[in-house]
Amino acid sequence: MDKKFDVFGVGNAIVDLLAMVPDEFISLQDLQRGGMTLMDTDRQAGILHNLADHRMELASGGSAANTMVAIAQSGGTGVYCGKVAHDTHGEFYRQDMEKAGIKFDVAMAPESANPTGTCVVLTTPDAERTMCTHLGVSTSLTKDDINVEHLAASKFSYIEGYLWDAEGPRAACVETFEQSKKHGLITAFTVSDPFLVDRYQKQFLEIIPQYCDVLFCNADEARQLCEVDDLDQCGEKLGSMADTVFLTDGPNGCLVVFNGKVTRVPGFQVGAIDTVGAGDAFAGGVLFGLARCMGAVQAARWGNYLASRVVSIVGPRLPESMADMVDEVTVV
Repeated sequence: MDKKFDVFGVGNAIVDLLAMVPDEFISLQDLQRGGMTLMDTDRQAGILHNLADHRMELASGGSAANTMVAIAQSGGTGVYCGKVAHDTHGEFYRQDMEKAGIKFDVAMAPESANPTGTCVVLTTPDAERTMCTHLGVSTSLTKDDINVEHLAASKFSYIEGYLWDAEGPRAACVETFEQSKKHGLITAFTVSDPFLVDRYQKQFLEIIPQYCDVLFCNADEARQLCEVDDLDQCGEKLGSMADTVFLTDGPNGCLVVFNGKVTRVPGFQVGAIDTVGAGDAFAGGVLFGLARCMGAVQAARWGNYLASRVVSIVGPRLPESMADMVDEVTVV
């Protein structure tokens, strides 16, 4: 049957608060450079107070949400499932996703509940990003929030690993996997972050072969997951668990594992100023390509191109559609 959407995405709905900061700001705030720190409202508020004299931008964020926007900017279609509150940030999030071309389809939580989640994204001059996240109401996502009608009308489902860190969202992941299999979708999963591998390595190694058709991870995540330093060996091991694996390696591009064969796909050389959202854009480009019947290597080339464009600007998303570049970039 014809599918209305290319991808049904599930993830944390987080409003990103983006700021460029000097190197010393990270150490003064006692943050893990280049990492993501979960924090309560008070600590995040303290960091925002110290950013009072910095220029900040807002964007509807969350890893999977950024990926969904990249799909739309490629010319694709999608619906996103994430939880926000009925507050100012929640309304901004809904409008921003719809403006980006992605259907946003979860009822807002009451204003008396936790606030909409926010992430302060601090980018230093070397393009490294450090994230300070208060998940807020996003952790109240449950399996009942999964709209099976919209899921069934999609070609792919895409789930971010960040959801595995709370019971309700984890159940929503499993529900999405189960319903995807029931309705014939191709399932995609991203490991999301090395700290998740530290916590859930065993579980990830169980769910990948059980549920995942397509797997995304970066070099650090792959090494931790496989406990192997050599990326080709990581690719071979992960390729034995999922039909197709995309293993990103920064400016070197990525490894694609399909039918057990590891292929290196070179990146596009650019002057990186901000790495926020690069992996998310890559996944969006790949999923768009696969949904539009590109081969895995061709889709990876489009993903690499979107990632190279994102690291060339400040912020996790490109400001405009890239659809007119698809044919030129992916031509073999």
